[in-house]
Amino acid sequence: MDLPIYELKIQEELQDDAEVSFIALVDKPAIQRDFVAFSQETYGQSFAIQDEDKHIISGPLMLADKPIYRNNKKFGEHFVTFSAETIKDIAIKFSKKGYQGNVNLMHDQDMQLDGLIMFESFIVDKARGIHPMAGFEDAKDGSWFGSFYVENEQAWNLIKQGKVKGFSVEGYFEYPSEKKAPTYAEQKLAELAELLKVPLTLK
Repeated sequence: MDLPIYELKIQEELQDDAEVSFIALVDKPAIQRDFVAFSQETYGQSFAIQDEDKHIISGPLMLADKPIYRNNKKFGEHFVTFSAETIKDIAIKFSKKGYQGNVNLMHDQDMQLDGLIMFESFIVDKARGIHPMAGFEDAKDGSWFGSFYVENEQAWNLIKQGKVKGFSVEGYFEYPSEKKAPTYAEQKLAELAELLKVPLTLK
């Protein structure tokens, strides 16, 4: 079944509640990419920390233009994407509002996790020399990556045991106007036509 695809957006105004307000640790990230947990062994021996893990997890928070499957009452089965520009707006608003410590488990608001803080955040922009982290070289410009320091031992044990494997952003987003969205196949054809620089008419 060829499903429609919608590009979601937020508003830049701080008082508007269309935003990403939490990062969840999940077992199956919607973007289908896992974070990487960095241990002490990853970096080699340290003079300050020799036996303890660094307790750092890094990975993609949002991947630009990646279709994510959704199914709701209003739109039925469909895909959503986030453009590079929207992801930049999301990342800036997230930082402006001081959400770097807002982390929960499996999108459960009753399972907010203390002791995790985002200390690194960057948007891929190869023209500026900002490349994806190792292992995610195929991430497009505009993709958002982050690193969290994990002091919460229960959360760290879940990460080490592989029970949570990635990040998933959480918040409110705006769907476009209710005009007919292009299907996934139509969008891919349009992208191919752009690459080939030839006119294409979709019926």
